[in-house]
Amino acid sequence: MSAAIRGWRISTFWTVSLALGGALGCAMGRPRPPQAPIDPQVTVIHGETRIDPFFWMRDRNDPRTIDYLNAENAYTERMTRHTSGLRDKLYREMKGRIKETDLSVPYPRNEYFYYTRTVEGSQYPIYCRKRGSLDASEEIILDVNELATGQKYFRIGVVQVSPNHRYLTYSDDSRGDEVYTLRVKELSTGRLLPDTIENTYYGVEWANDNQTLFYTTLDAAKRPYRALRHVLGDDPAQDVLVHQEDDERFYVHLDKTRSQKFILLSLDSQITSEVRFLDADRPMSEFTIIHPRQQGMEYAVDHHGNDFYIVTNDQALNFRLVKVPVTRPAKSHWVDVIPHRPEVKLDGVDAFADHLAIYERQDGLERLRIRRLDDGAEHYVAFDEPVYTFSITDNEEYDAKSLRFMYASLTTPRTVYDYNMESRTREMKKQYEVLGGYEPAEYQSERIFAVAKDGVRVPISLVYRKDLRKPGGNPTLLYGYGSYGASMDPFFDSNRISLLDRGYIFAIAHIRGGEEMGRQWYEDGKLLKKKNTFTDFIACAEHLITEKYTSSEQLAIMGGSAGGLLMGAVTTMRPDLFDAVVAQVPFVDVINTMLDASIPLTVIEYEEWGNPNEKAYYEYMKSYSPYDNVTDRAYPDMLITAGLNDPRVAYWEPAKFTAKLRAMKTDDHVLLLKTNMGAGHGGSSGRYDRLKEVAFDYAFIIDRLGV
Repeated sequence: MSAAIRGWRISTFWTVSLALGGALGCAMGRPRPPQAPIDPQVTVIHGETRIDPFFWMRDRNDPRTIDYLNAENAYTERMTRHTSGLRDKLYREMKGRIKETDLSVPYPRNEYFYYTRTVEGSQYPIYCRKRGSLDASEEIILDVNELATGQKYFRIGVVQVSPNHRYLTYSDDSRGDEVYTLRVKELSTGRLLPDTIENTYYGVEWANDNQTLFYTTLDAAKRPYRALRHVLGDDPAQDVLVHQEDDERFYVHLDKTRSQKFILLSLDSQITSEVRFLDADRPMSEFTIIHPRQQGMEYAVDHHGNDFYIVTNDQALNFRLVKVPVTRPAKSHWVDVIPHRPEVKLDGVDAFADHLAIYERQDGLERLRIRRLDDGAEHYVAFDEPVYTFSITDNEEYDAKSLRFMYASLTTPRTVYDYNMESRTREMKKQYEVLGGYEPAEYQSERIFAVAKDGVRVPISLVYRKDLRKPGGNPTLLYGYGSYGASMDPFFDSNRISLLDRGYIFAIAHIRGGEEMGRQWYEDGKLLKKKNTFTDFIACAEHLITEKYTSSEQLAIMGGSAGGLLMGAVTTMRPDLFDAVVAQVPFVDVINTMLDASIPLTVIEYEEWGNPNEKAYYEYMKSYSPYDNVTDRAYPDMLITAGLNDPRVAYWEPAKFTAKLRAMKTDDHVLLLKTNMGAGHGGSSGRYDRLKEVAFDYAFIIDRLGV
């Protein structure tokens, strides 16, 4: 008998002991926590015997699985019943800051203006348009509230209007598993056409004939692997296969250039790209490859005039911009437009008729550069605050002189600007209101730096209310992600005010694994360097404590998905450092998931985490995988969430992690698992339901920190 098996038999006895202790606690007034049955799966990899005591939870048809999840939900409800008043209060505060009946900024597309609006009491947006002017009568093209009637969950995937504005194609998901049904609506009559297509994913593009559309479908692992062509009125079963991607590392995506000239078929792995293009006026023709996939080389394409503009990391760690004639797009013809710069990360470009909008990062901050295409004159757009973020939104017209972007900071609410690229002036179109008397001047944002164990300086963005800042430290919520090169920029969230007004500091750790500090920042937080992500976060927490922003007794942490892996990893590494942990849909069973190629995302993400079928990656993953590193020790108060229909992080990962923690932890701190039994990765779909989830998380933190 292996030591591992012996260990789990001891744990089985221990589980019974804990159950008895729980029963005594229940008799004394504290609910007894659920105890999951131990039914080990034994496997051997690289000569090592692995014991998974809760493998059975993967089978949702096993009655024990749903029973366990329901028992955990019931336990969570009982253990948090005393916070119901606080949850209601937080929900009312958050809802009270929202202008419930509101309108997005209409954007022009040909003779129409498109926008969305919300109505007080309704969970979902209404898609609308006006023809000719903003004073024209409104036409509702899609009321999501009507579609969602009677559904516990409902989410729209794509919304695409045909070039002649006659048809609308949209997709919907009523489970949360991100498998969408594609539909086509004739806007003049409101009738749905019989062209209904199942098993589709994000990304649908119309050809310029207004009769042909391209879409993607999913394989058994829910990977978008096929692109198909559909002509209105044809039987979808007879749709033409445009491309089938058999390399399981790659997924298929569709896009259209802003010029409306080309449809782009992108085939992407985590680190490699291949783009093909099709004349949108000739949808029955073949796609042409720009450059065949080359391992480790990424590129993205836009179009202007006779050229393609391509952002690529070819011989450029931080990416460079090249252009090439459409008629001979091979890499041998690429010419530098913006050379590689070691100190600046090129995030992307948007091509307009007369200008290039260029998006960069330097010293952890986003920058916006505008270049006039006729003479090369360029300038940077100035932003007033030292810490901020912006995103480009609703720029549909190729001939536009103005660039629309959304600006925000930790203290400034989302603000929409139209920036005239020629006159260099900006017009504020809308600042989304924060009701209830919010005054930005009452709050302070900062950017400070922690020093990681290898000497690297790690940025931390934080915000607090000035009059509630205490010299000895404040209760603090530290947030992090740190994967896939996704940068967690300092964004505004009105819900956060409920913490700030209670004296909390909110902080974002810009740890390696993101790209805030350039591409190397990402490279140094993945694969065999992944643990830098976790030790960076720990260094940020320690710095906040050392500098007396907070203390261990006042520090809560939060992260979701890959950020939930971060939560699990730092908690198993340094459980003494945090007082409360919120791990949202956490990717915590790293090795078991990455060993199973049938699970969505596994093969695609070998290039992010590594393939544990290779011994070096297996051993490294084993050193940080939270599920594999739960030991018999004390852990902080923890709230773990899951979605039963989650295709990205299967429900059994947080469930198994919770069960193992219950069996092995030596403390009496609160451990809760909350599973949404009718949703997926993003939680509830309705905006009010989502607020209730945020209120639940915040109430847990406030209750456990005792503030």
